[in-house]
Amino acid sequence: MSATPKKTLNVFAPAKINLYLHITGRQDNGYHTLDSLVGFADIGDHIRIEAADDFTFQIDGPYAHAFGPKECDASPHSSNLVVQAVWALAQAAQKTPNIHVTLTKNIPLAAGLGGGSADAAAVIWGLLKWWELPTQATYLPALMTSLGADVPVCLASTPARMQGIGDILDVVPTMPEIPIVLINPNKACPTKEIFRDFDSDFKTPYPLPDTLHDFDGLITFLAQRHNDLEPPAKAYVPEIQTVLSALNTEEGCALARLSGSGASCFGLFKDEAHAKSTASTIAEDYPEWWVKTGWLNRPERYSNSN
Repeated sequence: MSATPKKTLNVFAPAKINLYLHITGRQDNGYHTLDSLVGFADIGDHIRIEAADDFTFQIDGPYAHAFGPKECDASPHSSNLVVQAVWALAQAAQKTPNIHVTLTKNIPLAAGLGGGSADAAAVIWGLLKWWELPTQATYLPALMTSLGADVPVCLASTPARMQGIGDILDVVPTMPEIPIVLINPNKACPTKEIFRDFDSDFKTPYPLPDTLHDFDGLITFLAQRHNDLEPPAKAYVPEIQTVLSALNTEEGCALARLSGSGASCFGLFKDEAHAKSTASTIAEDYPEWWVKTGWLNRPERYSNSN
């Protein structure tokens, strides 16, 4: 007689893409305010939750080696956002975390793709299912923002406009599914330092168009916007310019831009064939880079369970 399979839940953590990012001000506490249109790609990390006697945590995947001891720690004092999210939700919901969590880290760290926040949001989403908790629990907003300003938008993983310090989210018009190429030169670009080195004029938020569903119209709109963190990010990681140049020289790339605080860049394409060809060519020319292709606005948000 075969043993009963363990209960498991697999959750996808999509990469967050800042299609544009304008800095609109600076608060007294030093935090910058922003205006950013974000989407999510079907490229990202994975969270696996399994039943266990006590809470345990492990990291595998291509970038597991990039974590230090404090980020691999499963205690409440861990510096890993996934672990912090587990303990915070368990305390808020008065649950015992008798689970084993595996983070499969597929995207580089400090990459401007919301990785840590996306991973934390994924484990929160998974545990809401696991513990059968209400998705509108009153403690959730404060819990998520205590982990990071990007966690709420990553929990939804749907296109949104972020304002404030990232905590003000507005629904946006429907955007098309778009072939995307993501590239990181495998260089860390720490968010805190990039924001610290920002030294340009603040921008005033402008209204979004009434519709964003047309590819050409969306590209025209985005081309009039910028990523204000690109200058300090390039100063920190000069290879960013090489990445952008590589994307811009490829046929079919309608827009190339830095995402977030870097060092990841994205290229948007009208057709999948050009996106795949670009990814293949650049990966061959720069084998040391992280190069992925997929779809923007088509994430398989959350995976299967048994």
